[in-house]
Amino acid sequence: MSTNDDSNTLTQAVHDLASALWFGGNLMGVAGVNKSGSDLIVGKDRIAVAASAWHRFSPVQWGSIATVLVTGTLLTKSSSQRLALQEGYARTGAVKVGFVLAGAAATAYASYCGHEIARAAEAAERRGEPVSVKDATTPTQNTPHDLAAWQRRQRVAQVLVPLLAGGNIACNAALVQSYRAGATAKGVLGRLHLR
Repeated sequence: MSTNDDSNTLTQAVHDLASALWFGGNLMGVAGVNKSGSDLIVGKDRIAVAASAWHRFSPVQWGSIATVLVTGTLLTKSSSQRLALQEGYARTGAVKVGFVLAGAAATAYASYCGHEIARAAEAAERRGEPVSVKDATTPTQNTPHDLAAWQRRQRVAQVLVPLLAGGNIACNAALVQSYRAGATAKGVLGRLHLR
């Protein structure tokens, strides 16, 4: 995706757009999708409507994560000299990778929790227990214990995803800013211990 003049504009743009999609889509899900079921009367429906929306978003979500990983790898490869010469660049890049991997793990765990919530709701219904929930990830005092536990786990995981995706974006901004002449000179001098 880069050219002979070392321009990575397209790769950087695709990386930034995928990062924004991952961050924004998950933030909207936490703030909007999970709460949207609260307008429904039946508790199981409150869970089902959010689960359906998350299921439909899942391919886009995983596609954005994969795109962030691929384009991030390409950008890192094109910055090999900067990694070696500029103090702090590799450290920020490593933190960025950590955010992406932790965010992907939190995404996977949130999805797993969603499956367990659906399973627990169906099991409660089979036992004749009411599936009383405030919304997709918020139990009430009458929510069956196992269902409530999975809802709380999913809520934590889903809140972590945009925080970690946001950390990825913040690290990316720092890496891009390190290309400025002053930052480059400071990083190289720092590597040479001449500051």
